[in-house]
Amino acid sequence: MEVDDRVSALEQRLQLQEDELAVLKAALADALRRLRACEEQGAALRARGTPKGRAPPRLGTTASVCQLLKGLPTRTPLNGSGPPRRVGGYATSPSSPKKEATSGRSVRRYLSPERLASVRREDPRSRTTSSSSNCSAKKEGKTKEVIFSVEDGSVKMFLRGRPVPMMIPDELAPTYSLDTRSELPSCRLKLDWVYGYRGRDCRANLYLLPTGEIVYFVASVAVLYSVEEQRQRHYLGHNDDIKCLAIHPDMVTIATGQVAGTTKEGKPLPPHVRIWDSVSLSTLHVLGLGVFDRAVCCVGFSKSNGGNLLCAVDESNDHMLSVWDWAKETKVVDVKCSNEAVLVATFHPTDPTVLITCGKSHIYFWTLEGGSLSKRQGLFEVPEDFGPVRTVAEGHGDTLYVGTTRNSILQGSVHTGFSLLVQGHVEELWGLATHPSRAQFVTCGQDKLVHLWSSDSHQPLWSRIIEDPARSAGFHPSGSVLAVGTVTGRWLLLDTETHDLVAIHTDGNEQISVVSFSPDGAYLAVGSHDNLVYVYTVDQGGRKVSRLGKCSGHSSFITHLDWAQDSSCFVTNSGDYEILYWDPATCKQITSADAVRNMEWATATCVLGFGVFGIWSEGADGTDINAVARSHDGKLLASADDFGKVHLFSYPCCQPRALSHKYGGHSSHVTNVAFLWDDSMALTTGGKDTSVLQWRVV
Repeated sequence: MEVDDRVSALEQRLQLQEDELAVLKAALADALRRLRACEEQGAALRARGTPKGRAPPRLGTTASVCQLLKGLPTRTPLNGSGPPRRVGGYATSPSSPKKEATSGRSVRRYLSPERLASVRREDPRSRTTSSSSNCSAKKEGKTKEVIFSVEDGSVKMFLRGRPVPMMIPDELAPTYSLDTRSELPSCRLKLDWVYGYRGRDCRANLYLLPTGEIVYFVASVAVLYSVEEQRQRHYLGHNDDIKCLAIHPDMVTIATGQVAGTTKEGKPLPPHVRIWDSVSLSTLHVLGLGVFDRAVCCVGFSKSNGGNLLCAVDESNDHMLSVWDWAKETKVVDVKCSNEAVLVATFHPTDPTVLITCGKSHIYFWTLEGGSLSKRQGLFEVPEDFGPVRTVAEGHGDTLYVGTTRNSILQGSVHTGFSLLVQGHVEELWGLATHPSRAQFVTCGQDKLVHLWSSDSHQPLWSRIIEDPARSAGFHPSGSVLAVGTVTGRWLLLDTETHDLVAIHTDGNEQISVVSFSPDGAYLAVGSHDNLVYVYTVDQGGRKVSRLGKCSGHSSFITHLDWAQDSSCFVTNSGDYEILYWDPATCKQITSADAVRNMEWATATCVLGFGVFGIWSEGADGTDINAVARSHDGKLLASADDFGKVHLFSYPCCQPRALSHKYGGHSSHVTNVAFLWDDSMALTTGGKDTSVLQWRVV
């Protein structure tokens, strides 16, 4: 924070120098204009004679220009090195940046309102008084910030020491006076529509009201949005960002908490909670002015006892938990909650003396009695794999639903423990393979997690953490062994029944994009981003492998691989859109087209090939489609594209730009697709959305 403050101070000083350079240039330009005007006026007067009673104006000279600039302060360079050079009457650093003369508005845009306010406080020349105070109604008036000259028919004001002359129109000049009071405009402004929603860093901030409106917030506005009527209402009681929101059990009263802020004059705006009526939009109560620190991050009404109590947590170092009798605007009790971030604060659904807070690595149960809060720490049967608690939702009875930071949802209670309800991946997901004879499939991704799922129960049968981020997976034809390729060049063999590690191998040091056993289980092909395919012989049902050789010939990384039905050869695609055929026994390329022309392929996962080329749209990029899969009955072909869509074609798909059904659901690129062994389901994986979607084939 000290470094930030020092950098901020240096930035302010730099902006001061830049602003004053602009002031200097503007003053110099103004002086030169006045000099030319004086010379022209003097020459004209001399030509027709000087009127009686008025002395001829003095001609402008270089000395008069210097006199105008006299009094501007001398400033040394920020870095303190080198003598200041003087421009007119102003000293600057030799390295000061040159800037065009700018208006006050354009200068101000370089500074935030808070920084501009602090700069004004530091600069004594910016201290001005109102033009309405001590103004003169005489022909020539003068205040500390405004000079009215009848002779010139002008008013000159000063912004940060810079003179800003303004000419008065002739029709107004005779009646102009600094003492004349202005009037308020007859029109007003009213907020009509607010765009946006704050969801990136706030929780539990979207509710449906009995009026049919949804209520949420963005910036310092609480929005009540009627979707049916396409109409918004706005609560505008806050003066800085709203951070949390809670609905009273009466579904009318709303509490919102805000962060600390500052006014444009630099005065602090303390964080607080506002209680307001969602029908009239009137403020009912304001709580905690001068009590909360930094921001109010959580609020919650008691669920029983008429909702008479409100709990709140601020963002101080101790994250103070406080309970309020909000109708009386009095604090009942407060206590230090946690050194870690607090994400949720809520009352027990039936007992107003019990509160629950949870956040990073903790969940606490608080009991309110005798004017104090006592704490009991909740202990979960929660494995580390699931991550810390993110949020808690109340179910029937004492049931709780716990959302975690690793995209899992647990169900249970403090007394009975918790079981997994929903599990997912937390980082980019590419690996997908289906079991050869069961309603099971495996997924693996950048989060180093390998899940074996049951498509019937929708739950993982087992999960395992591996040492490296995973990229690809493939089952042995027996289904008893699973190969997993990683991004480091290592690949693993896992026992699918015990999920024990069978073996670890390394081929190169780049990611393994594909691992595929031959249909007869005699070979394993490992395609790498080092442009090579490593071939292994397989024994003992996939539990023992020995490297046979490597296939060299591609000039780019391997992307996809398919085996022939009789395991006599395999075909590969590469990153430069090349199709090559290989003999696994010799690891040599098959160059004879006739040898593979009529080959029957066990799978169709290569995105390039005659049977699938219809998946490509006109003008498509070679990376637009990430994966393709043929159903086991050979009738369907599914593709996963880079635009969040899954396409379903008829197989073979060998007509240009073939027709397809298109399906959404993923929010990012779809990375992989596969059919279950009986073609009853198709599975797709999302990249950045980390999701797995299961599609019923009907």
